[in-house]
Amino acid sequence: MSSEIAIKVDNLCKCYQIYDKPRDRLLQMLMRGHRQYYREFWALKDVSFEIKKGETLGIIGRNGCGKSTLLQMICGTLNPTSGDVQTNGRIAALLELGSGFNPEFTGRENIFMNAAVLGLSKEEIESRFEDIVAFADIGSFIEQPVKTYSSGMSVRLAFAVAINVNPQILVVDEALAVGDELFQRKCFSRIEQIKEGGATILFVSHSGATIVSLCDRAILLDSGEKISEGLPKHIVGNYQKMLYAPDEKRAQIKKEMRSYEQKTPPLDDSKPEAIKEEVWESFDPYLKPSNTIHYESYGVVIGQPIILTLDGQQVNNLVHGRSYCYQYTVTFNADVSAVRFGMLIKTIAGIELGGAMTAPSLASSIPFVQSGSCYKIAFQFNANLTTGTYFMNAGVLGQIGEKEGYLDRLIDGAMFRILPDPNRYATAIIDFGCIPEVNLIS
Repeated sequence: MSSEIAIKVDNLCKCYQIYDKPRDRLLQMLMRGHRQYYREFWALKDVSFEIKKGETLGIIGRNGCGKSTLLQMICGTLNPTSGDVQTNGRIAALLELGSGFNPEFTGRENIFMNAAVLGLSKEEIESRFEDIVAFADIGSFIEQPVKTYSSGMSVRLAFAVAINVNPQILVVDEALAVGDELFQRKCFSRIEQIKEGGATILFVSHSGATIVSLCDRAILLDSGEKISEGLPKHIVGNYQKMLYAPDEKRAQIKKEMRSYEQKTPPLDDSKPEAIKEEVWESFDPYLKPSNTIHYESYGVVIGQPIILTLDGQQVNNLVHGRSYCYQYTVTFNADVSAVRFGMLIKTIAGIELGGAMTAPSLASSIPFVQSGSCYKIAFQFNANLTTGTYFMNAGVLGQIGEKEGYLDRLIDGAMFRILPDPNRYATAIIDFGCIPEVNLIS
């Protein structure tokens, strides 16, 4: 293996034997291979790739696609069925954090034990002990048995040990989802420092935004197979396309992705034009909400929620910073007074990000709408959001007789995706247009 390569994975496969009944294991052993009492499950099938020293590679895919299995074999905690893995450098793995702790040992004792397993000498551990304790921030519990810790404290301590051994190769498996927000920020900051120090990072996450912001390249896995490899923006787009595709279409989509990868030469990430590729909106027919909730209506029915470009093209893959139009229809089956229409944008977690009404108060609402009328409602909005998936709501306020309030509401009526853009530096959810400035003063 070249000295410039940190990790080389060559035709890696992992097959598990699945037995329907416990006795089948015994029968399989007694039959000495003359009859098969198990089913084969291939967690990984012929996966190959290389990671250069100092490079950050992201791996993304649905649950059960083989991501964790792949990382375990790279770290040496799981043997492959066939294929080969070669690594060049000290590895620190953030996999099942805290699983290697002895619950009877104190935090201090577990630090020395875990750091030794990771290849540090006693002198090196002692020199970094205070940094590890400060990073974990669990106070006097460092002298207490780990069995007295909460699950969060165990994870913090495990992360602190792994992140402070100055690894040449850092392997991270969704570990950044642990702890509170303050601790997560601290973890990201430390990983950025490790990356800037020239370490190689192999990063697994379900967060497309994190993959795009942190990684130089990315790989998409599905059903144990490598589907595509390339720039994070492109790979995350493929992942999201497969994520929302119906089962009967997924095989065809994978075939198209593989065909595209074979025809398209890999881009050189070092070239500015490779990361300044123009981003265009598009429409993905499979990107649609599966849990739309239509509240009980009172003489009013909301329908046909869609998102359009300003020139009328239907889209749901949107480009950050551009303006779009959210549109829906409202049919009135009763006479209604004091009518207002609304929209709301929410995250996957249901956090309300913002919206608008067609009138700020009853005084400026539509005084009266006759039964049989049909309205087309449109809200122009700016997509000042970071990469991710979002949902659109719709609502109608008015009065019918004694009934006053929402006459119809549509929750998660439409959804859209903000496409990855590696040239933007906004974090969290909303892009406030921050302009950074850094000046050397001494």
